Amino acid sequence: MTVPGSHCCEGRPVRLLQITDTHLFADPGGRLLGVDTLATLDAVIALAERDGLAFDAVLATGDMVHDGSPEGYDRLCERLSRFGCPVYGLPGNHDAPERMRQKMSRAPFQYLGTATHGDWQIVLLDSTVPGEDGGALSDAELARLDQTVGASPSAHAIVCLHHAPQPVDSAWIDTMVLRNGDALLRTVGRHPKVRGLVFGHIHQDYSVERDGVRLLAAPSTCVQFAPRQPRFTVDLEPPGYRRITLLSDGTIETAVRRLDGTPAAVDRAARGY
Repeated sequence: MTVPGSHCCEGRPVRLLQITDTHLFADPGGRLLGVDTLATLDAVIALAERDGLAFDAVLATGDMVHDGSPEGYDRLCERLSRFGCPVYGLPGNHDAPERMRQKMSRAPFQYLGTATHGDWQIVLLDSTVPGEDGGALSDAELARLDQTVGASPSAHAIVCLHHAPQPVDSAWIDTMVLRNGDALLRTVGRHPKVRGLVFGHIHQDYSVERDGVRLLAAPSTCVQFAPRQPRFTVDLEPPGYRRITLLSDGTIETAVRRLDGTPAAVDRAARGY
């Protein structure tokens, strides 16, 4: 599926909002590691609204509903539709992909596929493996990426998925990254127009450059994972979102915005979830 962006034109910057790892539940008061995930999502959305930026699209990069419940997806869609722009969703290892597809089958939502905004193409990939926390891209997904980017008239592209395409220097998280990340990076390497890889899963701010490609992850809207740790460790950084600006010359400008404080109820002693 390819959808033209209706909120931007060629030559104008494309402004994206990344919301990830919301971990909603059927119970509106559901908690992850002590944190009320719906309350923190609402607080992050309110922060984005106070920041006063007009976004051309929202990227929802997986683990959006922790228990895969229809009620959770209904609340997610209701919240994200408030931005008044397209919302591009892809599944994480905690999502129920078919249910997510059903709930994101109508405008302003799009599940997987591709979209075009001005000079940029956005490609959404499914990196989930049923029953596994780690990820992999199927041969079909890699072929779709290769063909889609190669055939696109867009000058530039970003690729979105849930799992990190390479280790992020946290031993326990690095057991759950994309197991064929090298294949993804080789595919991307064949297409210089790909300027960024955007992902979730790691519950932290991550920004590096590899061979001219920006690799970007955003904080979760609920619980954060401490970077560069050998074992599961909750971080005391607050929830937040990432804003991404795509310029017509292929440059990516980006920043993370966080709430003022860590949720008081977070289980700081947790050793897993």
